[in-house]
Amino acid sequence: MKSDNEWKSDREYLSLVKDLLAKPEVQKLANYTQHHHSNRLQHCISVSFDSYRIAKRLHLDYRSTARAGLLHDLFYYDWRTTKFDLGTHAFIHPRVALRNAEKLTPLNAKERDIILKHMFGATLAVPRYPESLIVSLVDDYEAEHEFFGPLRKRVRREVALIKAKA
Repeated sequence: MKSDNEWKSDREYLSLVKDLLAKPEVQKLANYTQHHHSNRLQHCISVSFDSYRIAKRLHLDYRSTARAGLLHDLFYYDWRTTKFDLGTHAFIHPRVALRNAEKLTPLNAKERDIILKHMFGATLAVPRYPESLIVSLVDDYEAEHEFFGPLRKRVRREVALIKAKA
């Protein structure tokens, strides 16, 4: 299992996203709970770093993947309580994130597609690029990992106690 801070020692990854990580608008994501046991900044970094590693391994555009992965949830509201008249959070927040990301940094077509289509499966927005699909799938994986991680740890501890007693 990877360390939650492994990204901090990957110099190439850091060189691709350090300008974004330095922005107060990105750091502000730490103030929002994402999947009960993580904050939005931790989630975005995990999605960005894991997607970057997969894209790099597959000889894809890992720069766009890392940068857009970091910005894919760039919104500032609690998605559990904020409701929209125009659609669900799954439909709305990629558009909000894209608008916010475009205010921070120039985006290429691939980065825009990654951010806009990262909810593929929950929405019908089909990714145009393999990098977009990677971020969408990694986002799902990280959400599950963040939500169920504490439960998995508790179950492992209880199983270990049962084995120790046997």
